[in-house]
Amino acid sequence: MGLVSRGAAEAGRGAASAVDRPGPPDAVPNPTPTPPAEGADPGSSRPGMVLKAFFPTCCASADSGLLVGRWVPEQSSAVVLAVVHFPFIPIQVKELLAQVQQASQVGVTVLGTWCHRRQEPEESLGHFLEGLGAIFSHRPWFQLCRERGSKSWSCKATHWQGPASPAASGEDQVMLIFYDQRKVLLSQLHPPTALPDRQAGDTTASAGGLAAVFDTVARSEALFQSDRFDEGPVRLSHWQSEGMEASILVELAKWAAGPVCLFLACLLSLISAASACRVFKLWPLSFIWSKLSTCEQLRHRLEQLTLIFSTRKAESPAQLMRKANMLVSVLLDVALGLMLLSWLHRKDLIGQLADALIPVADRVAEELQHLLQWLMGAPAGLKMNRALDQVLGRFFLYHIHLWISYIHLMSPFIERILWHVGLSACLGLTVALSILSDIIALLTFHIYCFYVYGARLYCLKIHGLSSLWRLFRGKKWNVLRQRVDSCSYDLDQLFIGTLLFTILVFLLPTTALYYLVFTLLRLLVVAVQGLIHLLVDLINSLPLYSLGLRLCRPYRLAAGVKFRVLEHETGRPLRLLMQINPLPYSRVVHTYRLPTCGCHPKHSWGSLCRKLFFGELIYPWRQRGNKQD
Repeated sequence: MGLVSRGAAEAGRGAASAVDRPGPPDAVPNPTPTPPAEGADPGSSRPGMVLKAFFPTCCASADSGLLVGRWVPEQSSAVVLAVVHFPFIPIQVKELLAQVQQASQVGVTVLGTWCHRRQEPEESLGHFLEGLGAIFSHRPWFQLCRERGSKSWSCKATHWQGPASPAASGEDQVMLIFYDQRKVLLSQLHPPTALPDRQAGDTTASAGGLAAVFDTVARSEALFQSDRFDEGPVRLSHWQSEGMEASILVELAKWAAGPVCLFLACLLSLISAASACRVFKLWPLSFIWSKLSTCEQLRHRLEQLTLIFSTRKAESPAQLMRKANMLVSVLLDVALGLMLLSWLHRKDLIGQLADALIPVADRVAEELQHLLQWLMGAPAGLKMNRALDQVLGRFFLYHIHLWISYIHLMSPFIERILWHVGLSACLGLTVALSILSDIIALLTFHIYCFYVYGARLYCLKIHGLSSLWRLFRGKKWNVLRQRVDSCSYDLDQLFIGTLLFTILVFLLPTTALYYLVFTLLRLLVVAVQGLIHLLVDLINSLPLYSLGLRLCRPYRLAAGVKFRVLEHETGRPLRLLMQINPLPYSRVVHTYRLPTCGCHPKHSWGSLCRKLFFGELIYPWRQRGNKQD
């Protein structure tokens, strides 16, 4: 028993155009012959051609009967879906196949006969099975047989030249490929290929390879809904032959899902209409809501819940998987939020945090005062411009005193505010983290003000020095044409420019030092907020349901197949076992990653350093695509 390498399977899959994968395929030839041209008659295949028959492993021990499935002429393949057992009436079999074809839009037909020689006399059974070819008349007509008391199989495909002359026929070799019908039915081949016949409703397959096999089994689910325990005119064998069991709770949940989703959809639509009121679009409220991370997260969760509880049925497996990932993400978020809320209330951490907030604020203000006093002296032995140094230091000290007075004024209400903020954790951990990010932004608002003052003053001096440097070189900035042009200056202009350039050069070190210190403090706050938002985006975007399927049911997400050789003897048909290769975890995350609110722009290191050097403000809350200052 040997193994066919995965590279050969990938090459065969690429040659069959089942899945388009990026990059060059492995250089392994396809062992199957070239299929006939599209639109050719399957009965016109030349004798001696090798045909492929996909046979379900669950039917290997089934009683003798008819092979029901789909013929794929582009690939010279037959996909067996079920076995019809004796006794049966041919007209009833044709009616059943017509019903399945109408429900699934798959060209299901009788492909041939299946013979399991356990107790039946070989002569009588053989003549009876040969006579069925004239009744159903499918070209090619497959004859699969399993010998009695052994594991030997015989497979052949016959092309009848006419219904009245079965003796004049040509036989082709058959390659038998076993597949697990249940896994193929439940799995989804990646990347998912939209077959043209599925959109047009044609019963003839126009896309081949593995995509045609997977699509045939998936769309023929109507055939698998009946089993041998059903009292019907036709008895079948397939993967559900042991009967179907259902739970009363599951059925009740299915019946109740519709009204519950309808009620929640109406409730969410009312909330969306209330949030879209004109009152909330006025300038102060719209400006504040666009800057708060909590509002962005609540808006994002509202969109997700609207999609989850929508009464519209998912049109594709990808949409169904997206809904399931969103539902699991919301449930996990709420569960983590409730755990956090229980932990905060059980240990009374909110009261302890409220009691420690005022001392911490006083300590931070004291450290900032020491820092400013150090800057107003001779920091690191540098000689600063004393007049500008004193003005800037006193200006920033005054802001610190204002901030401390505001904190002490709000101290009686801090504990109550924190308790109400803690209750918001029942909406989810991401909401609590967003509120924490907004609280950090409010508590460090004075640091942000220091950064803005220092950055604006530093940027003004940098632009002034660059303009005066062009004056010395006889250049100027053309505002209309947005370019640097030549210009002649008189003596007075050069003298005034020299004085201003000298003043700005000697004042630049003092301004640059304040800008550097407060920029480092601002970057520290932004880094803390960035870590919080990374955690929020991770919870919002992680496809937990898909990862759970990959862990517990790896065949549900298929990246391809591999083949294992079961029998390869001279004079016997080649028998292979098709096994599903699961999708790697990295591709699962990349394929099913959920969209996030994404309210933070991505700066490259080069652009970030350029902005910091020229004193341009960095707004981490700006929406992607908005114009940066």
